[in-house]
Amino acid sequence: MTSKGKTSTGNFFEDFRIGQEIRHATPRTLTEADAALNIGLYGSRFAINSSDVFARSLGLPRAPLDDLLVFHVVIGKTVPDISLNAVANLGYAEFRWGVPVYPGDTVSAHSTVLGLRENSNRASGVVWVRSIGANQNGEMVLDYVRWVMVHKRDHEAAVGAPVVPKTASSVQPAELIVPVNLTLAAYDDVAAGSPYRWEDYEAGERIDHVSGITLEDSDHMFSTRLYQNTARVHFDAFAGKNTRFGRRLAYGGHVISLARALSFNGLANGFRVAAINAGSHVAPTFGGDTIYAWSEVLEKAPLPGRADVGGLRVRTIAAKDCPCDSWPGKQADGKYHPAVVLDLDYWLLMPRR
Repeated sequence: MTSKGKTSTGNFFEDFRIGQEIRHATPRTLTEADAALNIGLYGSRFAINSSDVFARSLGLPRAPLDDLLVFHVVIGKTVPDISLNAVANLGYAEFRWGVPVYPGDTVSAHSTVLGLRENSNRASGVVWVRSIGANQNGEMVLDYVRWVMVHKRDHEAAVGAPVVPKTASSVQPAELIVPVNLTLAAYDDVAAGSPYRWEDYEAGERIDHVSGITLEDSDHMFSTRLYQNTARVHFDAFAGKNTRFGRRLAYGGHVISLARALSFNGLANGFRVAAINAGSHVAPTFGGDTIYAWSEVLEKAPLPGRADVGGLRVRTIAAKDCPCDSWPGKQADGKYHPAVVLDLDYWLLMPRR
């Protein structure tokens, strides 16, 4: 007996409804192995995620897991329901990290559909969702809006009038969450890898992160499996032959983590990604591309009630096969330099003197 009735093909654009609540399957207990694999994939060197001793000196129980590792896991939970049939992930807003995640914590996720807009070709549409990741105690670890272009199952299927949600242009500094019990009086610049603190950065300053990392197909394939991300555009090379690119796309979050790892050279004391104000995957990335990055300081903000930590708003641009000493970004005509693949506006927490 043959049956396809028990398998899922995921949601297509016409399956979504405004206000729809989705509880995502497969909670994930994270371990020290996840922390090690994260370093193996991206080469991140931030001390707070690497050393229990360093983290304890700041009042934390041990080294928290990398903020972007939490990002990958939560987004991976949402993929089977939100973006299994994605054309591409388009952008992010109102991203905030909550309580730190430690080895042994279990992360789950749920989403609410905020907006829907069919594309003019009627072959796909854009879906906006707010997703929340929580730990085993129900505490928020990540809260964000993202929008993704999703194929339609039936191009002729009727859909409702477009609803495009308004998202905040940025997360306000007062909304940034500083981990409970964190204190930076004993912060060790030498162990962290940089003498430069919050006071040493100025709005408008540009930092070339210098190095490049070549992204192999095996790397992004491993990360999609590791984070249980089942989006076909990332892992199905056979299906990828029939797309406009003729091949599978690298997972966009993989590029974000590479850019963050590269940013250590110049932003090593940006010990926590606290929020993402806006972000877009400007162009696709493929196996064999070499990723470079540069950052611009957009804003500095003191945090309410804190004299030991400040917020540093940074815009990081990642480019492929293009060293960033020429600052590739938006050009005079408003279009991006052809090498740009990522434009990310985010807040870092950084120690003050």
